[in-house]
Amino acid sequence: MAIPARAHLSIGEVLSKLRIEFPDITISKIRFLESEGLLEPSRTPSGYRKFTPDDAARLRYILTLQRDQYLPLRVIKEHLDALDRGLEPENNLGNNKTGVPRLTAVEKEVTPSIFTIDSNLKLSKEELLDSSGLSAEDLSECEAYGLIAPRGRYYDGFALSVARTVKDIAQYGIEPRHLRSFKSAADREIGLVEQVIAPLSKQKGSEVQARVEEVIREFSSLSVKLHAALVASGLHRRP
Repeated sequence: MAIPARAHLSIGEVLSKLRIEFPDITISKIRFLESEGLLEPSRTPSGYRKFTPDDAARLRYILTLQRDQYLPLRVIKEHLDALDRGLEPENNLGNNKTGVPRLTAVEKEVTPSIFTIDSNLKLSKEELLDSSGLSAEDLSECEAYGLIAPRGRYYDGFALSVARTVKDIAQYGIEPRHLRSFKSAADREIGLVEQVIAPLSKQKGSEVQARVEEVIREFSSLSVKLHAALVASGLHRRP
């Protein structure tokens, strides 16, 4: 009987699934990787390990790095940390590099939907500076004026998008302190959106949250469109 896609697997079942690809895998090795913090399977009330399909995929990834790259656990942890934060470690399969993985995802244009509630991307301060081109001084100024704010220990994709935009605007001689009006305008627009969704938020039902998010996207899109039209209109009428 096939195991359902979302079913939990025992450590023995995980072993059976991976043994053909990794003949040297043992229960002891899986337990060792868990003790080193690379795996965190949940437990049953009686203490037995429960592996999700994601846990099994994570284990396969670890074993692949060990087999094909001979990477030490320290470096594998850095790869896993990058993946956990929504980044993409450098694909070093086929060579024996053992340095800190290069976080290539932040080199790409990261443009998260400005209407989503959150972003899964997590960047350290150094990664944000490196990916955006902002100086530490400019970042501090952006934070002082509320343009950028970390979420706990990390910066998300919205922070990166703002940082890159601030950097692009800087080529016109505009500094973060000159952008305070954008933050004030955004706060007022947020207030309007919250006013619109307030009646919806009080409703009950499984589809309410989806409807709220749809209204946020639609109203915010109109807000951005109106802002762009007003700016373009004003510039068009300049002397």
